[in-house]
Amino acid sequence: MRSAPYDEIADWYETEFLARARGADVGGVRRALRALLGEGRGTCLDIGCGTGAHAAELRDLGWTPVGVDVSARMLEYAAGRLPVARADATRLPFRDASFPAVVTVMAHTDMPGYPAVLREAARVLRPGAAFVHVGVHPCFCGGFADRSDPGAVVIRPGYLTGHWTTDSWTDQGVRARVGAAHLPLPALLHAFLDAGLVPERFEEGGEPVPFVLAIRARRA
Repeated sequence: MRSAPYDEIADWYETEFLARARGADVGGVRRALRALLGEGRGTCLDIGCGTGAHAAELRDLGWTPVGVDVSARMLEYAAGRLPVARADATRLPFRDASFPAVVTVMAHTDMPGYPAVLREAARVLRPGAAFVHVGVHPCFCGGFADRSDPGAVVIRPGYLTGHWTTDSWTDQGVRARVGAAHLPLPALLHAFLDAGLVPERFEEGGEPVPFVLAIRARRA
């Protein structure tokens, strides 16, 4: 398995990037995860778990988290927070219908093949079980979005096409270091439907312009 871009920034991500928001629910990520996943029992698979930043939240909801990520260095941090496996999210090392819940939190823009990831999420979900996606908002975040004014977002050409970019209005974020994939909203929603995941609830987070979009879907 090839080295992942996050291997090079794992220490910065854990000790600086995440530390800036320690204790704060930036963009309402935790609120969205709690609202859409809800309390439950059994194993919840966290796809793209990174350093395991959301393991405690999943446990608080009653779930037993298990994480997968392609970055070995990120998983060194995550291993102290939840059981982990190094794996490509487009080829998960789990049997069909293994999990009563699957989530991915602020990770889909790190996965250029996200439609394939959604198909894998649907495959390993039990029939009728929930998949929760919490990610950056496709309409207001990306290389096309200038968020340097806290009160407004300037949308420039580029939203309508899927792409990978390191363009960013700030050098303090992840995208400027490792890049990010973009799917316009219709393409993202169609990828859910094509994977056999039926969206049923939505949340937005961030003020005054949302930068988080969360979706709860059921395996058809």
